[in-house]
Amino acid sequence: MSPFTGSTPRTETWRHLRVSRHDGVATVTLARPEKLNALTFGAYADLRDLLAELSRERSVRALVLAGEGRGFCSGGDVEEIIGATLALDTAQLLDFNRMTGQVVRALRECPFPVIAAVHGVAAGAGAVLALASDFRIADPSARFAFLFTRVGLSGGDMGAAYLLPRVVGLGHATRLLMLDEPVRAAEAERIGLISELTDEGHAGERAAARAARRAGGPALAYAQTKALLTAELDMPLAAAVEMDASTQALLMNSADYTEFHAAFTGRRDARWQGR
Repeated sequence: MSPFTGSTPRTETWRHLRVSRHDGVATVTLARPEKLNALTFGAYADLRDLLAELSRERSVRALVLAGEGRGFCSGGDVEEIIGATLALDTAQLLDFNRMTGQVVRALRECPFPVIAAVHGVAAGAGAVLALASDFRIADPSARFAFLFTRVGLSGGDMGAAYLLPRVVGLGHATRLLMLDEPVRAAEAERIGLISELTDEGHAGERAAARAARRAGGPALAYAQTKALLTAELDMPLAAAVEMDASTQALLMNSADYTEFHAAFTGRRDARWQGR
């Protein structure tokens, strides 16, 4: 996303999320613990808009997505989402579903790694938010459930039918999306849904450490790697190799590439600038 902005200033307060920043790491916490962090219209919109702002600002180099209380996120709020959508017409329903998809696109397209710290339930839309993150760090209490068919909707919600087969394979994805059975942490790790399994209660701590490490590294290289991972999912090999070549040629002109050589020959740590 281009860093150029118009007249709109940075949003200082987010009503539906808790946001903190420290040393290049943004921590975004879903903060409705009494509802297992169930999502509302406002929470979706805030996530979409926050990710767009952070992508433009270029001051954040890694993001941790977490949930407060007993779980990560139980999905869309039954009354504030499902109940409310019963009163919407088709055009309004399309607007809502496009917004939820925009959140997933923003997670995949933002130029910094997103690390989901998962404990307890990650269900429905909560499972997809974790799925769309670059890394899923979870503790043994984590359980994932793609519940869309249970409420009479397609399991392919918010890009789940696109992303999940690419993470766990078509067979596992078919089972998870069609049978809506919960997957506990041990199995989720076995099939590749979890990037890293921690000890009980340590997912947030580990995610923060991972984010801090990424924030201190070559941000431009990470951003381009993430962009290529997404862009090349549906490319033939020839196009992917050509895109890799073009990207590497551009990065070889970067200050970070020059800095690596200077640091290596000078026997010192690299001072990454992200440009």
